[in-house]
Amino acid sequence: MLFLPLGEEAGVVGSLVVKGIASILDVEAFEAGPGEMRDVIKVDELSEGLLAAFLGPANNLLEDQSQVESGPLSSLESGLYGTFFGIYDGHGGPETSRYINDHLFQHLKRFTSEQQSMSVDVIRKAYQATEEGFLSVVTKQWPMKPQIAAVGSCCLAGVICGGTLYIANVGDSRAVLGRVMKATGEVRAIQLSSEHNVAIESVRREMHSLHPDDSHIVVLKHNVWRVKGLIQVSRSIGDVYLKKPEFNREPLYAKFRLREPFKRPILSSEPSISVHELQLHDQFLILASDGLWEHLTNQEAVDIIQNHPHSGSARRLVKTALREAAKKREMRYSDLKKIERGVRRHFHDDITVIVLFLDSNLVSKASSTRGWPECNVELLES
Repeated sequence: MLFLPLGEEAGVVGSLVVKGIASILDVEAFEAGPGEMRDVIKVDELSEGLLAAFLGPANNLLEDQSQVESGPLSSLESGLYGTFFGIYDGHGGPETSRYINDHLFQHLKRFTSEQQSMSVDVIRKAYQATEEGFLSVVTKQWPMKPQIAAVGSCCLAGVICGGTLYIANVGDSRAVLGRVMKATGEVRAIQLSSEHNVAIESVRREMHSLHPDDSHIVVLKHNVWRVKGLIQVSRSIGDVYLKKPEFNREPLYAKFRLREPFKRPILSSEPSISVHELQLHDQFLILASDGLWEHLTNQEAVDIIQNHPHSGSARRLVKTALREAAKKREMRYSDLKKIERGVRRHFHDDITVIVLFLDSNLVSKASSTRGWPECNVELLES
């Protein structure tokens, strides 16, 4: 099963699907978001179908986006092939996550074409270009819509190309690999991403070291650590009000304005990037926004995927997390689902999940060839 964005991307979708060609990935994604949320989409060259939403939203407006793109990774006909995927957990509004969804992959293809290779540098440049592009949007809209300066998004993205997996992250979404251990046969969870949330002590130390002259760079507010008492993540795309002092002023809402002007950016858009050579015993990848990890450990999530059929994996993770959220509030899951959007945000965050199953035979083949010509998506029947 495969989740792919519709709308402007629909024309691209058909070109990605080549029936009869084996895929390294079977992909399913599921968003616990609002009425416009996608469930499972069945796609072929001729048609696209959209099933009804499965769960109601936590927030009033869906701020999360996700995408999977399989095929050319550059704009050159003879360029590299592979798979790109991302989860963009927005906050303050949907504008930043939507912008990332529309532009990050395009920037990646542009820089891949220029360098004629996939690399950490290509991914870093794609993130930087996306950040700069959204800053331009904020600059243009500021006079009419000043609150856009307080909109931002976490950005977890991955690329599989030639047997190599790249994971890049700003914010607190997480990528976890399920790997079979040779000695025991158990499937162990391996976290691949670094998180940037000041709830983590090392991140707080990093913020203090970057801002030694500001004893209030991170403060405990309502029992939650926050940067300047405002936001939990230390890195993001957007959130221009904490990066450019000229946007931290009226007419921005007073709750976002700092009392004292800052001389250098408080938040960063620099991604943490890791590189992994895929191995034959790597089984699957889980990418999810922090809403999932609030209720499930890495190993619990991997065990759920390993102990059930592939079909419905992402949905199963979301449902399990929401059942845990209901249990913590001493209520039934069925009652949690009835809570209206907006109000439900007090019980759980929106959750976005992508699960990718790896084909060990093609992992082996890809690692010994240049590029990834076989990396098309073969869809399972829903």
